[in-house]
Amino acid sequence: MRLDKLILARNPGFSRSRIEGLVKSGFVTVNGATAEKAGMKVSEDDDIEVEIPPPVPAVPEPEDIPLDILYEDGDMLVLDKPAGMVVHPAPGHFTGTLVNALLARCPGLSGIGGVARPGIVHRLDQYTSGVMVVAKSQKAMEGLAKAFASHEHVEKTYLAVCRGRPRLDSGRIENMIGRHPVDRKRMAVLERGGKRAVTNWRILSGAAAIEGLSVIECRIETGRTHQIRVHMASLGCPVAGDAVYGRPSLDRRLEPAPARQMLHAWRLKLWHPVENRQMEFEAPVPPDMKEYMKWTT
Repeated sequence: MRLDKLILARNPGFSRSRIEGLVKSGFVTVNGATAEKAGMKVSEDDDIEVEIPPPVPAVPEPEDIPLDILYEDGDMLVLDKPAGMVVHPAPGHFTGTLVNALLARCPGLSGIGGVARPGIVHRLDQYTSGVMVVAKSQKAMEGLAKAFASHEHVEKTYLAVCRGRPRLDSGRIENMIGRHPVDRKRMAVLERGGKRAVTNWRILSGAAAIEGLSVIECRIETGRTHQIRVHMASLGCPVAGDAVYGRPSLDRRLEPAPARQMLHAWRLKLWHPVENRQMEFEAPVPPDMKEYMKWTT
C-alpha cells in the first residue's frame, strides 16, 4: 500500500496534499526513518509516525526589532541580516523574524506579495548572515520576484570559511540538488530528480584562514535550498560550523568553536526593479567569521 493512502485511511480528516506536504517537510517516519516520498510502498505492520507541526499565525505581528539597513527607497529595502534571524514565521519561530521587524518599520508592507511573507523575494538560512533585498511596492515585488526566479541580472556572491582546501584554486559545480532520499530535512546531490544548481567558486586570494581552513568565494547562478553548503561538502571542504553537512567533531576543536555555519551573503548585484538601474551592495564580514580569517590585501 502507498504511504499516503495508509495515512489517509488512518486519518480521514487529512487531505492528500496535506500528507504530501508533511512528508516533504520531514514530519513522517516509517520504522524510525524519515519517509522518502508520499507514494512509497509500506505495509500495515510498519511503524508509521506523523508529527503535526503547530500552526503558523495567519498574519504576522509587527515587532520593533532593529535592522541594519544598507539602502532604502520607496520601492525596495536592502539590509544586512544577522545570523540567527529567521526570515519569516514558521513552526517554532512565530516571532522575532525578519518579517515581524519589517512590518514594524514599513507599515505599508502588509500584503505585498502575500500576508504571510510580505516583501520577501528570496531567503537566507537562519544561521547565514548577509545581504537581502525586500520589496516595498507591488511593482518592485513583481520585478524582483521575476529576476530572482529567472536568475537574470542578479549576481549573488557569498563568503564561506571551509574545512580543508580544495585541490584546485577555483572551479564550477553544476549538478542536481534535491531532498535527501532518506533524511528529508537535508538536501543532497542527486543523480536523478532534483533541480539544477550551479556554484562558481574560488579560493579568495585577498584573504587567508587559520590553519586547517580556507576562505572560499562562491558566486551562485541558482538559489537552491542549502546549495553552497551541499556543494562545499561535495568538494570535501564543508563549511566550518555546519552541523548538518559539516564535521562538528572537528569544529569543536577550533578556538573559538563556531556557533553557526561560517557562511555570509557578501555581495548582491541587481537592477532596480522600478528605476531600471544597476545597483551593488556589500555586507561587511561579521565579527564571528573574522575570528577565522585575515585579509592579506
